[in-house]
Amino acid sequence: MRGEPNPLGLPRVAGAIVLLVDGLGAAQLGQRAGHARTLAGALGGSIDAGFPSTTATALASLATGELAGAHGIVGYDAFVPGAGVRNQLRDWGGPMDPAAWQRSPTLFERVPAIAIGEPKHAASGFTKAVLRGADYRGGLSVDDRFALAREAARERALVYLYVPELDRAGHESGWQSPEWTDELERLDGAVAELAGALPRDVGLVVTADHGMVDVDPTGHLIVPPELLEPIAHVAGEPRCLQLQVEGDADAAAEAWRAWLGDAAWVATRAEVTAAGWLGEVDPAVEPRLGHVFVAARKRFAVYVDEADPGRGMVGQHGSLTQDELRVPLRRFGAFA
Repeated sequence: MRGEPNPLGLPRVAGAIVLLVDGLGAAQLGQRAGHARTLAGALGGSIDAGFPSTTATALASLATGELAGAHGIVGYDAFVPGAGVRNQLRDWGGPMDPAAWQRSPTLFERVPAIAIGEPKHAASGFTKAVLRGADYRGGLSVDDRFALAREAARERALVYLYVPELDRAGHESGWQSPEWTDELERLDGAVAELAGALPRDVGLVVTADHGMVDVDPTGHLIVPPELLEPIAHVAGEPRCLQLQVEGDADAAAEAWRAWLGDAAWVATRAEVTAAGWLGEVDPAVEPRLGHVFVAARKRFAVYVDEADPGRGMVGQHGSLTQDELRVPLRRFGAFA
């Protein structure tokens, strides 16, 4: 947009496509470069997607240009004052009003924009909060969505294209699995076809919301009962817990540090805010944050209950490691 900062140094174009590949970390792409020669060989580099390294937060940041402390989507699960812990992708309604809970204007409200994703998300609360302003178009398969993107490229608008299949393969089987590699190869072929079909004055940027680490059952840590005694609510996700504490947050943080040692970053809300992990935190957002953050440094995940169904998930993310935070930024078409 005219007059806006351009830190990436992108040229002016008549239209642009932003392809968001859920779960494609820069480290994972680098280690599987031979299976993704189009993406691996493209111009560009990598960027940090922001903390927590999770889809709800990262997509809100991509759409608004703000970090979590401003837009207010502060994790996968987050504390909603008066309503307890609610999922930030699915549990909309009531105090999580899409028009107000995500607090920042989106780019899609400022320019002609098209959002392409799965049909089931067309009217979701998350779509209304994060993609508001865009004309939503749904495609069931990856091929369907890329075909819609090729058509939309001719409209000379801002096109947002979302692909979740790689992330799903990673969660189910791990990013080091054949299933993940198969999805990467399919994605790379679709990117090559889309890039080859772009009008000359339309650019394509490919990026992601987070990377991923594989955590096998030997890395599942069950919280000792005594550490849960002062905890009123557990939000976040297994590699980045946000703890709502009844009582002394500093004492709770010290107890968790003693348990985990150097395997995790354990910080109070005040420490997280002062360190800028979430950017500048608006006073309206602050009550949503845990009193204590527990972010995995090593390859493990924390569960409150041994019976947690999430323990079946292999690929995980949410924390501050480069494998989770760093994502590709590759350029094609008029951006190359």
